[in-house]
Amino acid sequence: MAVYFFDTSALVKRYVAETGSTWVNHVTDPKSGHKIFIAAITAVEVVSAIMKKVRDTKNPLAQNDAQKAIAEFRNDFANQYEVLTITDSLVQGAMRLPEKHKLRAYDAVQLAAALIICAQSSKLGIPATGVPPLVLVTSDNDLLLAARNEGLAVDDPRARP
Repeated sequence: MAVYFFDTSALVKRYVAETGSTWVNHVTDPKSGHKIFIAAITAVEVVSAIMKKVRDTKNPLAQNDAQKAIAEFRNDFANQYEVLTITDSLVQGAMRLPEKHKLRAYDAVQLAAALIICAQSSKLGIPATGVPPLVLVTSDNDLLLAARNEGLAVDDPRARP
């Protein structure tokens, strides 16, 4: 078992075919036994990202495919992912991150959530030994760099077969 924190740019690859989707599907498959954490805000961001693909004028996603993807995501959100609530403490931590790193607002929230999970791993049911550290998974270059600089292990699905 491994423990992962997925931001939106990586998680959307589970629902819409993109570079890295095969690896994301493998890691997030419930049969893998991995623990998958996401921030609550990811729910809104995933639906928004899927619908943005419907409105893409160059290579639009079919409305029917988008609705299927959103339905699948909603089911997984309710039943599979460990969802971290956006608290005042998380927001306070996120507010400090753009002062240190080149991050957009919600990327700062995503990073703050991953840092909280690391800090509270025993309270969140993550074994202290025998499990690799939490891995933040993102396809956002600025978030990858910021997470590395904060001492997190990172992975980018775009670099995976």
